[in-house]
Amino acid sequence: MTYDLTPAFAAAQDAADPLAATRADFHIPPGPDGRPTAYFCGNSLGLLPIAARAAVEAEFKSWETQAVEGHFHGEAPWMFYHKTLAEAEARIVGARPLEVVVMNTLTVNLHLLLVSFYRPTPTRYKVLMEGGAFPSDQYALESQARLHGLDPDEVIVELVPRPGEHTLRTEDIEAKIAELGDSLATIILGGINYYTGQVFDMAAITRAGHAVGALVGFDLAHAAGNIELKLHDWDVDFACWCTYKYLNSGPGGTSGAFVHERFANRPDLVRLAGWWGQDPKERFQMKKGFRPTPGADGWQVSCGQVLPMAVHKASLAVFEGVGGLAPLRAKSEKLTGYLEFWIKSLGLPANHLEIITPADPAQRGCQLSLLVHERGRELFDFLAAQGIIGDWREPNVIRLAPVPLYNSFEDVRRAGAALQTFFK
Repeated sequence: MTYDLTPAFAAAQDAADPLAATRADFHIPPGPDGRPTAYFCGNSLGLLPIAARAAVEAEFKSWETQAVEGHFHGEAPWMFYHKTLAEAEARIVGARPLEVVVMNTLTVNLHLLLVSFYRPTPTRYKVLMEGGAFPSDQYALESQARLHGLDPDEVIVELVPRPGEHTLRTEDIEAKIAELGDSLATIILGGINYYTGQVFDMAAITRAGHAVGALVGFDLAHAAGNIELKLHDWDVDFACWCTYKYLNSGPGGTSGAFVHERFANRPDLVRLAGWWGQDPKERFQMKKGFRPTPGADGWQVSCGQVLPMAVHKASLAVFEGVGGLAPLRAKSEKLTGYLEFWIKSLGLPANHLEIITPADPAQRGCQLSLLVHERGRELFDFLAAQGIIGDWREPNVIRLAPVPLYNSFEDVRRAGAALQTFFK
């Protein structure tokens, strides 16, 4: 695509955008001057879908009028509410409905999955993750190692970029997997690294992990709702994701989990069991002896979080309405490319400002991470004062994420023009 910096270009792109109308499905916060903000922080917290209030209000009404009977009656009985999300959720991550469940929150789900998919032995006990992974993942893996009486420093192997580089090369990941060989128990990477915005080649990593007998999982917090995923076809063993970023389902909202269907009927798998994972035909018999329901549902522990799930259901309806991730991804590549064009037009040397997110669209989602070597915080505050909302990560990275559901080319032009003003 050929870009230019004129207001007319942005206006023409927005006028021709088949997804432009979805912006009206979200509340855009006002900026300091009263105009809607140019909101580029969906990688941290997505915007509020307008339909969310009505969705939650419907469940309040059910609670008001039916009380406990809401579990069994109404349009979406609470006992099976998670089932109403399964098909749309599966399309988000490229899975089969049996393989996904909406439950809990992200790191809780990561722990529940690791109980089953990190089973160290005296010879196979290593875990591979990216260096500088999101801290919650680091803490989860450290504590899982300790639960098995192991020293995290001896168990966890971290992948780091080559000297002078910011991102990992797929061939280096594959080489490390081969080097660890039959000592490697589990691989757990972010589908997209939160800091650099790099998309990992999940299919290649899964193949390499399986070749040495390891189990392979992904934290998709920054990938779900951002890029097209094919967890089933890639043969991924397990995955989890939050819904409050690109899936726009509210602060601290519910989470999703994936377990490949080859584990669907494996009651022998060690797991932390709870009432809601029990076969629903026997759930109300109230007797001991856990028999998991088939599929990812068998990893449930507690009752479904109906009110957060109602918000998520409203957000999923927006994705369904635009035809899923394929059209969103096409717009995302254009928006992100336009932002990259603006940044490069500044002509700043790399020792002043550099984009550390891969230039190849296939290796990034809609986030660009700017490593600002001078006046970084000052730049971030300047953008915020102009109603351009990004995300600051210590020590000197600004993350900007043009989300195709609600960001426009004019939003990107505003951000680019503000950068141009700052660096004059």
